[in-house]
Amino acid sequence: MPIFGINTMNNASVDLNLLVYLDILLEEKNVTKAAGQLGITQPAMSNGLKRLRILFDDPLLIRTSNGMTPTERALELRPIIREALGLIEQTVQPKEAFDASKSDRIFRIMTSDYAESTLIPHLLGKIQQCAPGVRLDILTPSDVAFNDVEQGKVDMAINRFDQMPNSFHQQTVWYDNFSCLIRRDNPALENFNLDSYIQAKHIWVSKTGMGKGVGIKPGDAQRFGRIDEALDQYGMQRNITVFTRHYQVAILMAKQQNLIATLPTRLALLQKNDADLVIKKPPFSIAPFELKMAWSPLLQHNHAHRWFRQLVLESRDEVLAEDNGA
Repeated sequence: MPIFGINTMNNASVDLNLLVYLDILLEEKNVTKAAGQLGITQPAMSNGLKRLRILFDDPLLIRTSNGMTPTERALELRPIIREALGLIEQTVQPKEAFDASKSDRIFRIMTSDYAESTLIPHLLGKIQQCAPGVRLDILTPSDVAFNDVEQGKVDMAINRFDQMPNSFHQQTVWYDNFSCLIRRDNPALENFNLDSYIQAKHIWVSKTGMGKGVGIKPGDAQRFGRIDEALDQYGMQRNITVFTRHYQVAILMAKQQNLIATLPTRLALLQKNDADLVIKKPPFSIAPFELKMAWSPLLQHNHAHRWFRQLVLESRDEVLAEDNGA
């Protein structure tokens, strides 16, 4: 039976360590760094790459002006190999079930303060009930790179994703729309329409993605994200006076200043009992967004991680039930 395009009848002595070599090589795109990751010599890694090229009848990594670049065949193999390594890890793990009530494990989650404010409190409540020794370490998107999640250093990423590696496992948490959070005495509320929205001053919460972020260029920001893309369809731009990375800061500024914060609806509704703020539907159509949870294939079959994923989904169900009861 062929495995990864290899006929096992003709390759009975294939060294499965080569799959680990290829996985690290495709991650580092550098023979010396890959050797360092595995604790072997550079010549040994070079020999491993040579054997991999013979095995798959493909160069796999080609030296270019940008360094070592994976071939199309290598990119096809990567998610398959990640899944295979995850299954191997599952095979050698102890069969004992994860006992959450006795665990003191730390689960690391990468998320923005959107999910941190709407989903994580429900998750924390469940953890305190059934696993009081379990702890959460919540990281921001700028703290984490995709490689950290892919290698299992971060248990889960919960966020909006424009791109995601094919090797990741993922699941939709929910969809959400946008609402405007406005101070009650803001003049824009006197006749709230598209014109008054455009004439008002705004706070923009930027989504920098994963990895280290950089400063904002206001000229570019006007068309970045669903809100500004929607306005661009009308040939309009917001007057953005504050750029922040935190939704909670945007809420605070909207309460203290005559600034409009256009935020995910679930986050805005957390302020529904604040007498100083008004929640309004945007006076134009904005496409909803999808919140996803993603994790490494290396953790797919891990007993503790499976328990944690189920708890996240149960917490999600609590939030959705509250929506339906509102």
